[in-house]
Amino acid sequence: MPIAKGYAATDASAPLKPFTFERREPNEDDVVIDIKFAGICHSDIHTVRNEWKNAKYPIVPGHEIAGIVTAVGSKVTQFKVGDRVGVGCFVDSCVGCAARDVDNEQYMPGLVQTYNDVEADGKTPTQGGYSDSIVVKEGYVLSIPDNLPLDASAPLLCAGITLYSPLRHWNAGPGKKVAIVGMGGLGHMGVKLGAAMGADITVLSQSLSKKEDGLKLGAKEYYATSDAETFTKLAGTFDLIICTVSAEIDWNAYLGLLKVNGSMVVVGAPENAIPVHAFSLIPGRKSLSGSMIGSIKETQEMLDFCGKHDIVCEIEKINIQQVNEAYERVLKSDVRYRFVIDTASLAA
Repeated sequence: MPIAKGYAATDASAPLKPFTFERREPNEDDVVIDIKFAGICHSDIHTVRNEWKNAKYPIVPGHEIAGIVTAVGSKVTQFKVGDRVGVGCFVDSCVGCAARDVDNEQYMPGLVQTYNDVEADGKTPTQGGYSDSIVVKEGYVLSIPDNLPLDASAPLLCAGITLYSPLRHWNAGPGKKVAIVGMGGLGHMGVKLGAAMGADITVLSQSLSKKEDGLKLGAKEYYATSDAETFTKLAGTFDLIICTVSAEIDWNAYLGLLKVNGSMVVVGAPENAIPVHAFSLIPGRKSLSGSMIGSIKETQEMLDFCGKHDIVCEIEKINIQQVNEAYERVLKSDVRYRFVIDTASLAA
């Protein structure tokens, strides 16, 4: 079995530490990838600290993976050695389905997550991108455009697609007024992608501390939600609101910012139930919806769109030895805007 080096969590309270483990033997339809960079997602923290009560230790996190192909199976046709590739949040799908829904596979039964899950064989643990290599079925490997740097492309595999998918599904584009709630690792991607689609983007953030960044990245307006006047001034303004935050907010107040037939979409994951009054929805035929990453097909579409428009994440690159410190900084919103691990540091 191929041996991989990485960093793993062994229980909910311990820091991540060096971990050597076995990857599965490549099959004829597999791609072997030398991981160069791995983004840090807030989901990694939730998972390794068992905040979602589903942790299967030991866990090597990481589902924002960018690297180089080092080997391919005999039946692989889409990739060759040396290709620049990515792996996102899942490495198999629709295991129990009669047919694979290529447009909605992220919502289908049998999704196999990149880490904290088991392979299609039902027994082999999946381990993620905080490591030096990974073996993935060809159909779940993505091509990264040549003009995009690998390090800043890694977070596109989660943060990028998490915002691209709802922007596309709810038809963000010219003539549409879109609000992005939160100016963090997810939110800043919403600004970049929405602006590139031609939508009129407004950022709604707790304070104005990141206003200069928001306007530079493509927002036309930027408002502080800590100011009650914001909700009065912007009432009935937006066709679409995408909420990227996990903090407690006044959901009814935000729904009041929608136009008739407007939609508010949740991509952040609040810990507690969302309290919404029926009359925040009924009078304007408004919708409160959710969205989760994208299919492989849509993720490749997103990467191609980013290549066309030269869009990547704003990152701070770190060595793997800094990962535990980076987790604490993520919790304090002390990063602009996504940490990316340089996995070459595993050799140190």
